[in-house]
Amino acid sequence: WCYQGECVPFGTWPQSIDGGWGPWSIWGECSRTCGGGVSSSIRHCDSPAPSGGGKYCLGERKRYRSCNTDPCPSGARDFREKQCADFDNMPFRGKYYNWKPYTGGGVKPCALNCLAEGYNFYTERAPAVIDGTQCNADSLDICINGECKHVGCDNILGSDAKEDRCRVCGGDGSTCEAIEGFFNDSLPRGGYMEVIQIPRGSVHIEIREVAMSKNYIALKSEEDDYYINGAWTIDWPRKFDVAGTAFHYKRPTDEPESLEALGPTSENLIVMILLQEQNLGIKYKFNVPISRTGSGDNEVGFAWNHLPWSECSATCAGGVQKQEVVCKRLDDSSIVQNNYCDPDSKPPENQRACNTEPCPPEWFIGDWSECSKTCDGGMRSRTVLCIRKIGPSEEETLDAANCLTHRPMEKEPCNNQSCPPQWVALDWSECTPKCGPGFKHRIVLCKSSDLLKTFPAAQCQDENKPPVRIRCSLGRCPPPRWVAGDWGQCSAQCGLGQQMRTVQCLSYTGQASSECPETLRPPSMQQCESKCDSTPISNTEECKDVNKVAYCPLVLKFKFCSRAYFRQMCCKTCQGH
Repeated sequence: WCYQGECVPFGTWPQSIDGGWGPWSIWGECSRTCGGGVSSSIRHCDSPAPSGGGKYCLGERKRYRSCNTDPCPSGARDFREKQCADFDNMPFRGKYYNWKPYTGGGVKPCALNCLAEGYNFYTERAPAVIDGTQCNADSLDICINGECKHVGCDNILGSDAKEDRCRVCGGDGSTCEAIEGFFNDSLPRGGYMEVIQIPRGSVHIEIREVAMSKNYIALKSEEDDYYINGAWTIDWPRKFDVAGTAFHYKRPTDEPESLEALGPTSENLIVMILLQEQNLGIKYKFNVPISRTGSGDNEVGFAWNHLPWSECSATCAGGVQKQEVVCKRLDDSSIVQNNYCDPDSKPPENQRACNTEPCPPEWFIGDWSECSKTCDGGMRSRTVLCIRKIGPSEEETLDAANCLTHRPMEKEPCNNQSCPPQWVALDWSECTPKCGPGFKHRIVLCKSSDLLKTFPAAQCQDENKPPVRIRCSLGRCPPPRWVAGDWGQCSAQCGLGQQMRTVQCLSYTGQASSECPETLRPPSMQQCESKCDSTPISNTEECKDVNKVAYCPLVLKFKFCSRAYFRQMCCKTCQGH
């Protein structure tokens, strides 16, 4: 029988083979250009792939590492702020807003929550920030795949390195000294008054009023340029980027105001107080760096040093190894902050190529396309190629048979959920009435997307309902006209008489009207003539007036002889007439 494309003896069963991890892929592109991003590398369980009931590989399929850990240039836009701003040109509920990061209480630190500037609401614009975004402003921890991951003070993902009180990574706290004090002087007439000078390189700065007051903490440079609350103008509480660090100015409604910064500061600063009433006191504390050199046995020197070569940035197709330059104490070789060494004498970072052999073939999987339908089942596709990386930025495409693992799907169904009911409009009726202003009507139904079911109107969105009536006109209506009926019988049965008919002014709808021109009115009465009977009187019958009738002269006078009755009753009188 056949097994895995080969003919084997009947009854032969495949041997169980456990899976083994293949080589790690080259490290991917860094998620950030500065400020500490992450890159990732993956490996596949294909060396060999599990078969015959063998076990799948144990361990991580994807790994991460820190990259581009150098601080961003001064004035660079906050990474989370930039992600919110990317939504400024996208409508939200039909309107456009300027978005700022929101990191208040009750939100996930690695979700992208943005506040609409000038409005009192925020919303989650993305379930996860870009990898490498700081979880919060006061921590080096970063977000990866929507989860907060620990970062040591060396900016290395998962590192246990910690800062000492001097903000020296891995230090012992011996490179700085603590400054603490209390200031309660006042000016009789109020105004600005110096509290304390903060030297360059100071860290863990805390300035705090001891009680609530109408006074305000201010901050300025040695050149008298105010950064906070200068020129008798009070700033709103917020974060101020000053002297290479972030100062957090807080003024709660129920607590004394404060000013805090982690440091280190890049220049000398002066803390001031704007007095408007008696100064109840200000506490201050910060740690200042000890001079680079002392005297006698306590003299300390600092120098630039190259670190050992880093790991190769790629396992194949050409990677890079680096030797970073750090500032070290000369007495114990501990790493300190760069500001302890002379920046003008800093040597360049060393770099060399490594792992230049081509990578094994692997599947390149592109991003899924947009679904062909938003509901009721569509399809999406992606590019799947067998490739081999032969250089840091060079790849070659191979025949699919060169990739030994199962080929990933190139198409799959999507958006299988039913579409919501929608309005369906039938054809318009004819315009009614036939002339002049009128209306057309039609029936609008709430139907399923396949048009097979009809739902109550409440299940469709009322604001999207098409109109059921529109105005129309088929031209001006004809004017009212005279309409004449048929002529009636002649009033005389013999000779001249009159006959009548109805004449009405009617609109085009048949309604009575008074707007017909009187000059065009047709006659409603006309003269008529009836043929007289000429039947001769028989000789046997004498023509005479009936004796008992005395009105025969009147019959003749009023010309009623034409009527058969009077002619018979007054035969003699009417004879010859």
